[in-house]
Amino acid sequence: MPIYEDLKDASVLVTGGGSGIGAALTAGFAAQGAKVAFIDIAETESRALVERLAPDAAHRPLFLDADLRDIGALRQAVGEAAAAHGPVTVLVNNAALDDRHEIDAVDAAYWEENLSVNLRPHFFTIQAVVDGMRQAGGGAIVNFTSTSYMLNIGDMPAYTTAKAGIVGLTKGMAGKLGPDNIRVNAIAPGWVMTERQKDLWVTEEGLADMIARQCLKRAIQPEDMVGPCLFLASDAARMVTAQVLIADGGMM
Repeated sequence: MPIYEDLKDASVLVTGGGSGIGAALTAGFAAQGAKVAFIDIAETESRALVERLAPDAAHRPLFLDADLRDIGALRQAVGEAAAAHGPVTVLVNNAALDDRHEIDAVDAAYWEENLSVNLRPHFFTIQAVVDGMRQAGGGAIVNFTSTSYMLNIGDMPAYTTAKAGIVGLTKGMAGKLGPDNIRVNAIAPGWVMTERQKDLWVTEEGLADMIARQCLKRAIQPEDMVGPCLFLASDAARMVTAQVLIADGGMM
């Protein structure tokens, strides 16, 4: 992985950084020498990740146990990250929950609960870090969306609605925060083979069909999202904002 010198000692915050794609991102930033804090509710996995990364990290990753549905707890976690590492200058909004749900089974409470995980925290985490980024002279925000809303996938309408909304949020925040030298971009992964996906939904036939539709004929791994995220977070992308980087192996 390339080394981005400007990420060394940077104050980085990753939501959902304890497992899956988030854990790969936490590890990727730690390998850059960044001061990484991550928010998650998966305590066992998160503490194990810290212990795995700490021996080789210039800065021990900081696990913040908070439920992103609780905006007060979210704001407190952002404050703890800033107190430990200085104002957050790189924010990665990664946390998500892609539960499948049938149209007839969705009521108002389920809809609100789904978006309280998959969309609402993205805005409020941005809101919580913006003042610190302004004081620091700028920053980079990377929001994780998904290709799912582009592919007409019909078995998770609340989730795909949220993921489409993240693109709108990205573009709106890029326009608003650009004058403050804060860049806002998004990454849209394809079907990434996290442990959750493999445990719940991956079948041999389904994976083969997906790979057949990709230009690049291999399964996408969580580590494949690290390079795009580091690039967008770094000064190498200093004139890149309001963009969505699709990382799906070239879906056809």
